[in-house]
Amino acid sequence: MRAQELISELIPPLKYNETGEKALNWMNEFRVSHLPVVKGNQYIGLLSENDVYDMPDPGMRLDECFLNLPKPFIYENRHVYEVMKMIADLKITVVPILDENHEYIGCTDLLFLMSQITAVISIKEPGGILVLVMNVHDYSLTEIARIVEENNAKILSSYITSVPDSTEIEVTIKINSTDLDRIIHTFNRYDYTIKASFAKGNFADDLKRRYDELMNYLNM
Repeated sequence: MRAQELISELIPPLKYNETGEKALNWMNEFRVSHLPVVKGNQYIGLLSENDVYDMPDPGMRLDECFLNLPKPFIYENRHVYEVMKMIADLKITVVPILDENHEYIGCTDLLFLMSQITAVISIKEPGGILVLVMNVHDYSLTEIARIVEENNAKILSSYITSVPDSTEIEVTIKINSTDLDRIIHTFNRYDYTIKASFAKGNFADDLKRRYDELMNYLNM
């Protein structure tokens, strides 16, 4: 899952010439403590609730008070893991997302992110992760599940990521087993391309740790 798939349609960016009072109203409305600030498609920075409280007058415009806002962001093609890491490390509630031209295209917020990743990754369940690459016309979840079940395992969850400018897709599956050797061998025998596998390594542990950090942050 890439950052561009996590963009929330509910949270608009603030324009640079809008007021601190409007920023606070939007933060209250969307239940976040941060909002991206833009000038056209240019990303100016991330405004926090505390920034607004520090303004001499919340009725003043943002461009009158903030010439150098902090600029945390993530590019649209980055993995959900990196989005989670940014939120946990910086303790922010919104992550701005930019395209390859460094232009603002949207943002994701903490609650929307959590709803998406818990729905598709089954993160709290023990198991391994496989990432398969294939042509979209060759995709069959029934066939993939059959191969997994031939090896006495089950698919806990799955999701599809489109490869930009290509007819290929990436299929990520979470399997209820950390011993993936036989399953990988079977996929290879059926000529599937395996891009990555995560079983007993650090990736799954780090992903769960980041998830737990986000949940702790959410409960603060």
